[in-house]
Amino acid sequence: MNMPTDISIVIPVYNEEDNILPLLSELQGELDKLGRSYEIVFVDDGSRDRSFEILKGVASLNRKIKVIRFKENRGQTAAFDAGFKIAKGNIVVTMDADLQNDPKDIHLLLEKIGEFDVVCGWRYKRRDPWIKIASSRIANFVRNKLSQEDIIDTGCSLKAYKRECLKRLKLFNGMHRFLPTLLKMEGFKVTQIKVNHRPRKFGRTKYNIRNRIIRSFVDLLAVRWMKRRHLDYEIEEVIR
Repeated sequence: MNMPTDISIVIPVYNEEDNILPLLSELQGELDKLGRSYEIVFVDDGSRDRSFEILKGVASLNRKIKVIRFKENRGQTAAFDAGFKIAKGNIVVTMDADLQNDPKDIHLLLEKIGEFDVVCGWRYKRRDPWIKIASSRIANFVRNKLSQEDIIDTGCSLKAYKRECLKRLKLFNGMHRFLPTLLKMEGFKVTQIKVNHRPRKFGRTKYNIRNRIIRSFVDLLAVRWMKRRHLDYEIEEVIR
């Protein structure tokens, strides 16, 4: 009989061979401190380096680690979706594999998840090149303006979700940026907290101005349409 799992950590991976082992060591140390059952789900998004070989090796030694491997690169939304579908935790926490999210902040998310359904990290002191910070701020401003939202840092992958939020979630490519908005539309309570952000030590960033602003703008128009056409009614009485 399978015992219930308290927490699932879902981590997309794309060409992060130098970051996996340091992240796993740090992450397991923090999760063990919580005294709760957990699993770690890595989703290899078609990496072309040694990422999958490393993940396969650690999974063979630890039953708490699960690995999904994509045949080819399909993007972060697809990776999250695949991870969500096999995650068994009552709470699902997402984070990046590049060591820039701080595992020490996970407990801060968990402290709020009882009161809220979704807790979003806000990297209030970014440790990125200025061009990446500037493009992110522009994207967040435009995204919030057009979608009538107030999420300060939609690009922060460090988030926590109650399991029920994700059960009926239907994602499309690029929609991971709008998860808080999509879940608000379903009536879930969303909040945001300040989290640490660390400079990248190994590997290269996967984002640039083109894929951060131009592509996401098209997705934003779709979400704006969805919000305007979202069904909102309350049934007072049914007679059968």
